[in-house]
Amino acid sequence: MSYPEYLEYSEARYHSNKGEVNAAFRPADTPPDISSPGGSTRYLATNESTGGEFGLYKVELGARSAGAKTHFHKAMSESFYILSGELELYNGEKWATGRVGDFLYVPVGGLHAFKNVTDEPVSVLMLFSPGAPREEYFERVAEMTQRGGEELKRFRIRHDSYFLEDFEPGEE
Repeated sequence: MSYPEYLEYSEARYHSNKGEVNAAFRPADTPPDISSPGGSTRYLATNESTGGEFGLYKVELGARSAGAKTHFHKAMSESFYILSGELELYNGEKWATGRVGDFLYVPVGGLHAFKNVTDEPVSVLMLFSPGAPREEYFERVAEMTQRGGEELKRFRIRHDSYFLEDFEPGEE
């Protein structure tokens, strides 16, 4: 494989010729940020901690977890990387079984869904780019789903999550 002599990178955002001490380490045994009987979520890198560059979350879904129905995002892409177990992934056209090492990238506007249909837990890395303040979404989605109706729809839209079930056919 040959590469062009000059590779293009984004414009420099750091302008010193000396580095600085600013890396963030999170030990593997750090407790989850959210825990419930159905799973847990670890905030590995948030919108705030990355300056809006990306958000990275380790999500554990329990057996037979509903996950998320078909939806899309208008402001961010979402990616899934399977660490353990199996996760059913919908790419907007068909379902596929994601296994350890499998990866799904969903560009902005891409329809997607996921669920655990097995009797075993699944662990997945979820990456949002650019970063978004997803923490409130993760922390309140179960509560808001129980409330349902227009309140749930407004909550989802506020968090850049457009679920097909929230809109009538032809509604923008």
